[in-house]
Amino acid sequence: MAWRETLQRAWWAPRPTSLALALSPLSLVYGALAAVSRRLAHPEHVEVPVIVVGNLVVGGAGKTPTVIALVDLLRHAGRTPGVVSRGHGGRIASVAEVDGASAAVDVGDEPVLIHARTRAPLFIGRDRVAAARALLRAHADVDVIVSDDGLQHHRLARDVQVIVFDARGVGNGLLLPAGPLREHLPAFVPAHSVVLYGVSTPSTPLPGFAATRRLVGVLPLADWRAGVVPDPAGWASLRGRPVTAAAGIAQPERFFAMLRDRGLEIAPLPLPDHHRFDPLPWPAGSADVIVTEKDAVKLLGRDLGGTRLWVAPLDLLPEPGFAAAVLHLLPKPPAR
Repeated sequence: MAWRETLQRAWWAPRPTSLALALSPLSLVYGALAAVSRRLAHPEHVEVPVIVVGNLVVGGAGKTPTVIALVDLLRHAGRTPGVVSRGHGGRIASVAEVDGASAAVDVGDEPVLIHARTRAPLFIGRDRVAAARALLRAHADVDVIVSDDGLQHHRLARDVQVIVFDARGVGNGLLLPAGPLREHLPAFVPAHSVVLYGVSTPSTPLPGFAATRRLVGVLPLADWRAGVVPDPAGWASLRGRPVTAAAGIAQPERFFAMLRDRGLEIAPLPLPDHHRFDPLPWPAGSADVIVTEKDAVKLLGRDLGGTRLWVAPLDLLPEPGFAAAVLHLLPKPPAR
């Protein structure tokens, strides 16, 4: 854990540290292997347009909220979207459909969250081409596919790319393992691409659209699972009470700051990204615990003892021009 924290501090420093420079020869190897992989890939088209959502850096930059927001805007535009995902962290390696009975341990926490929030048809698979084709066989009405975290998966041809950044930008600007980049920051926005920043101010030189993150409310785990719309007034029930905030996400401090902005006095419990919550990590006897949606999917059906578990759903609200930019690049559906 200490080594990982040291490495990540080097990644997100504004300029390369001595540790990053020492690792830079390995970055050259990584870059060469990535270039070979791209050249050897033979992108395959499926029967409907594909929108790929991804980022250039490792870790969370807001891909999952962006996928959810895209599904919503596509529906408002009269489209019928489906979603494919790798299923990171799940033990099912083959192509599989995610539904209301799927467990995060099997299919991954992010696919379960995306399905819970959107109810869109969703298939997982390390081979995203096979996952997309299975989705279309099972759901013939789907006329556009959103590929979650698919930017570096070159076998699935894409019509539109949505490249997501958060406030950290590209850190020290180096490729893995010397820096956080999966691929170099391009000099210009690539063709058929839209850049989305999960902050009000761009964090790279690339032009793009801003988005606002907001916690829309808080509600008990059972109500969240049932699809109850959170009441923004629910925060009042937790103010002035000791609350443990647990977050197994890439940037837990961002979640904690948003809770404090809502007036909560929290005891923060940062956990590794994709933490399995087995065993429960908070102190025995904790009266109130609040978690992210990504963590909530791993706590469904668990014996929580006397702890009241609360979920704080997050919405990502892109500025209006983002929807127009995506839809402009997206091929029109065939007449039916």
